[in-house]
Amino acid sequence: MHEYDMILRLVLAAVLGMLIGLEREWRGQSAGLRTHTLVAIGSALVMVTNLYLFEKYAGRANMDPTRMAAQVVSGIGFLGAGTIMRYGANVRGLTTAASI
Repeated sequence: MHEYDMILRLVLAAVLGMLIGLEREWRGQSAGLRTHTLVAIGSALVMVTNLYLFEKYAGRANMDPTRMAAQVVSGIGFLGAGTIMRYGANVRGLTTAASI
């Protein structure tokens, strides 16, 4: 993977995360621009790193490229679960958790 491909993927993730975050801020929701941008960039960075390492060490080391992806999903699920709050009989944050 070339450096330009990596940069393009990171920039695309940032732009798409910003679009989702802007929409959330316009609606006055809790997780907005910064949260969605950071989650998108962080996820893309881990996946780009995973692809780079897999290409670099292919054939020299026994690697499973899906392990890092599984950990990204687990980590983001943990972040999403932290946004769900219960107030008496009401539950808030389900849409925020799903958007993260």
